[in-house]
Order: sequence, then structure tokens, then C-alpha cells
Amino acid sequence: MRIPSRCIIRVGRMALSGRRLLAFLSFGFLFSVPPTWAAEPWRTEWEKTLEAAKKEGQVTIYHFAGSSGLLIEAGIFQKRFPEIRVVAVTGDPLQRIRAERRAGKYLADVTIGGSSSTWLLSVGKALDPIRDVLILPEVVDESRWWKGKHHYTDRERRYAFTFIGNTDFGSISYNGNLVNPAEFQSLWDFLRPKWKGKIVARDIRSPGPGTVSIRVFYYSPKLGPEFIRRLFGDMDIALTRDRRQAVDWLAAGKYAICFFCPAGDVQLARNQGLPVAYFGPMKEGAGLTSSGGNMGLLNKAPHPNAAKIFINWALAREAQNALQTDYARVAGGFWNSLRMDIPKDVIPPESRLKEGIDYVEVDNPDRMSLEPVLKIVNEALARSGK
Repeated sequence: MRIPSRCIIRVGRMALSGRRLLAFLSFGFLFSVPPTWAAEPWRTEWEKTLEAAKKEGQVTIYHFAGSSGLLIEAGIFQKRFPEIRVVAVTGDPLQRIRAERRAGKYLADVTIGGSSSTWLLSVGKALDPIRDVLILPEVVDESRWWKGKHHYTDRERRYAFTFIGNTDFGSISYNGNLVNPAEFQSLWDFLRPKWKGKIVARDIRSPGPGTVSIRVFYYSPKLGPEFIRRLFGDMDIALTRDRRQAVDWLAAGKYAICFFCPAGDVQLARNQGLPVAYFGPMKEGAGLTSSGGNMGLLNKAPHPNAAKIFINWALAREAQNALQTDYARVAGGFWNSLRMDIPKDVIPPESRLKEGIDYVEVDNPDRMSLEPVLKIVNEALARSGK
């Protein structure tokens, strides 16, 4: 339609020339009826994936209990996506998936577990790149995460996504009737002669609690192999592979200090009124571990689209905030999400991630192996006659 430029037309209270009217109409069209080429690409991909996921009707998740259990059992995902049934299998994802695949079975879509198990699945070529299925802008935006980036345990930074970052102060607990924690400012204080023969440790030569802390000691520039040699070689440490027994001995006063006693068991004993507690940070700083907060996308997944929807939801703000809040409420501990755009008030102040602190990050491919650490532990124990 041709509108004379000198023509004056009234639009409400405005008097517009023909030329200004054309500009006004064009502006209004762009913002009221956006053309298809202006649609956001991520939204198209999300809606297409969601429709395919609804047809699949299920997502199967293999996970450890703990943080991942709360993500699944809270039922938030099921409420958001009622057409996608969640089938959750609790246990050791690594061993289960390996056994199934040896039998030619491909049953799991998503795995959530410890750093080593998820890393080993990536090394074993059992995972597809999880980075390639991140769709939601708030998940893709790396500025929302700790240090402004996504975190992975695999070298390629594509397969094993880390969403938890918990501080590790050495996993050392004490009997309050035998120990004054104010005496300890440094981890080297545990090597004083007065504590010889009064320390018990969970044997980290078997899988379980302590395998992160011992790597923190090993890679800390202020501790290193020498600290481990003296701890296991000079302090006449008692070892046990029974995780509960170590806590019982500590609570009963048989030993004054426990290295690597499980935090949950110590907290349970404390809740029962027993005189046990965990030491806080020492001057050597802290380690940073992902605990059970690692996620992978299984290759040959039976429900690949439902897996994509679950992964994006689980890493989004709503789910990560619920994870932090629910773990503090249910377990009395904390799981610190690496998303930094959610409230951190449920995380103890000393355990909140802070800029400027040089954390010893052990969940990376160069520090996953326990072999060099165990070599020193075994040599030290042999020297002490253990």
C-alpha cells in the first residue's frame, strides 16, 4: 500500500506523517508477530526433543544414593514431565553397567555417581558427549557456574559432567572427651608425638571414604607425599575396613582421632549424643571434590530424548536449588551445587566456595588414580611393620 509521505494520519493521540506511519507499523509488526526466522533455535530443539521424549515415555537412571537420590526421589521431575516415567536403579552404576554390557544389554540412559565411576565409564567408551545435549540457555551459560565454566572429570571436557563441588578438610574427626580441637591449626599438628597410637583410620586401600582426602593430601603443595609417609609410617595408626567400627572406636574413646571416618556415620553418632565431631579447615586450605555429583549420558541409550530432557532439567536452577535445600533438610549435611546463581545459605559459611582460595581440585583426569598415593601408603606401612 502506498501512503503519501505528506499525508497526516492520526493514531490515537498521535499525528503521524505517512513516512512515520510506515516506520511505526513496521516496528509494531516485528515485536507483535515475530517471523519464523527470528524464533529462538534452542526453543525449537527443546520442543522437538520433548515431544520425542513423551513418545519414549521413560528415562532410566542408574545412581548412587545421596545427592542423586534426592534429585530423583523428590518427584519434581515427574511433576514437570508427567508423561516421562522415571525408573531409578540405586547401587554401583559402574559395576552394574559393565556387567550388563558384557551381556549385550543396554538398559540405562543416565548415570549419576562418584567422580571415579563416571570417569571410568568415559574412559571405557560407555558415554556419549553430555556437552552436546545441553539445550536450555540457563544450563549452557557457563557464567552461571563456579569459575565461569562447566566442570568435567574427563580430559576432553565432554563426557563426565560435575555439578557438585564440596570442600574437603581432610575427613578427620575426633572424640571431644580426649581432644581439644583448638590445639590443631595445621594438619602437621596431627603428627605430634602425643598422638602416636591414638589414631584410627579407615583403610583407604579399599574403595570408600577417604580416597578423596588422601589425594588432597598428596597433591597439596603444603603437604604432599612426605605428610602421608609420616602419617602412616610414624604414627602407629590402627586400620580398619569396617567403616562403622572406626566410628564406634572413636565414640567409645578407644582412639582419640579418626582419619576418613564416614561423615554420615559421624553425624549420626553425634545426633545420638556421642562425643564426636569433625575438624574444620586447617591453614593448609581445602580440597574440592564432586562427591556423588557427576553425570553421564550412556551411549546406545534406550530413551535418548528422555535422557536429554532429564539432564537439562537436573542441571537447571530449579533442580540444583532443590538438591542443596533438600540435602541439608533430609541428611543434615550439605551438597554444594557448582551453580553459583542459587542461594548458598544452607551451606556452612566455611564450606562455601570463595574466590581467591587455591582449592586442591582432585577430580580431574590427572589426579584420579590412587596408584601413586597407595604406593607411598604401602611403603610407609611396611616401614612401620604394619
